Amino acid sequence: MKKTLKSVLTAAIAVAIAQASYAKVSPSEAAKLGKELTPMGSEKAGNADGTIPAWNGGVTKAPAGFKVGDHHPAPFPEDNVLFTITAANVAQFEDKLSPGIMAMFKAYPETFKLPVYPSRRTASYPQYVYEATKQNATRSELVEGGNGLKKAAIGTPFPIPQNGLEVIWNHIVRYRGVTVTRDTGQATPTREGDYTLVKFRDELEQLYTREGTTPEMLESENMLFYFKQWVLSPARLAGTALLVHETLDQVKKPRQAWTYNTGQRRVRRAPNVAYDAPGTAADGLRTTDDFDLFNGAPNRYNWKLLGKKEMYIPYNSYTLHSDSLKYDDIIQPGHINSDYTRWELHRVWVVEATLKEDTRHIYKKRVFFIDEDSWQIAVTDIYDNSDELWRVGFAYALNYYEVPTLWSTLDVIHDLKAGRYIAIGLDNEDEMYDFNIQRTESDFSPAALRRAGRR
Repeated sequence: MKKTLKSVLTAAIAVAIAQASYAKVSPSEAAKLGKELTPMGSEKAGNADGTIPAWNGGVTKAPAGFKVGDHHPAPFPEDNVLFTITAANVAQFEDKLSPGIMAMFKAYPETFKLPVYPSRRTASYPQYVYEATKQNATRSELVEGGNGLKKAAIGTPFPIPQNGLEVIWNHIVRYRGVTVTRDTGQATPTREGDYTLVKFRDELEQLYTREGTTPEMLESENMLFYFKQWVLSPARLAGTALLVHETLDQVKKPRQAWTYNTGQRRVRRAPNVAYDAPGTAADGLRTTDDFDLFNGAPNRYNWKLLGKKEMYIPYNSYTLHSDSLKYDDIIQPGHINSDYTRWELHRVWVVEATLKEDTRHIYKKRVFFIDEDSWQIAVTDIYDNSDELWRVGFAYALNYYEVPTLWSTLDVIHDLKAGRYIAIGLDNEDEMYDFNIQRTESDFSPAALRRAGRR
């Protein structure tokens, strides 16, 4: 078929756009890291009116008396609530809230509120992560189609992002330590607030963030991380287990997953543990890719970077994390107890994901509000296939200063239609995360999954 000039130009423009979309930044741009930008790529300066302070290194040492294994006390116990946003006054703050947060006030006008505290930019990371992030800035690329990384290791791959895909990959591979184990609870309360706690043990081996890792090492194995999870209770679910091998280049090889079922006593491949498959013991209140507010391959969506804005988000959630609370103190009808939450004004990247026409997912659109200092998704608004707001997710984050890293202590996804929610990561009545465990590749094999399930 003879090509027209128009078709040739269209193809050339498409290639140019694609190349620009996946381009590295220049050395002069990367030189801003650690100067006007923080080492992770956020704006170092505060905002014009001083309600967002400058970043001065984040939390760099633990409060006096803290020892590894403790639940983390707040580094600033003197902070008090500045004001509280309620259904009565929310209209005056609408420009700094997401549509999903506004919908929560409409759904629960008597009980939902945002206690707003002074903004504290506590995010901090090891020096080797900062150094790797600066290296990544001039070398990291997305693979063709954006469904994987190359020439990236350890740090944030795109600290000066050019598009929405780069931002979501920053979230997916953000530093959360290297090898971590945690015991947590999950609750799916009824409208009346009744719930049965499901206890999980998670183990995460992040090959990407291990000190000394190189892009060549990651690309030769084509692996980002290993994840193993098994159910500890209740008895009817205990022993059910999941293993995930998350690949670096998902075009070459997609996610590999296995499950162990106690009734069958067999390990089986689980190719459907992805996308909108139901989450484990989630009572239909979240999808697989809702875990961590988003995880997995981004290939079913078109990603658009809408820019950056100032917004009230959950932050420094040390009270919600405290071992002085019981799960019954937190779980209540409609939403978690707002009295134990802390909201602050921060700058967030806004990324819109819209479902591609040639694929399927129960979510047609998702809008992510991502903390500029940590690349942690803080809030997500989720829309159904009728363009109606369906679900709203919050990540209640804090700095685990013995690592250090900023990570959520609790993720909550609200189903506005069902009038219910799922709380993932309850840890108040459990031992604290262990960031110092040692694991080998064999600990994340299908055989190891069988052993974990039989415990």
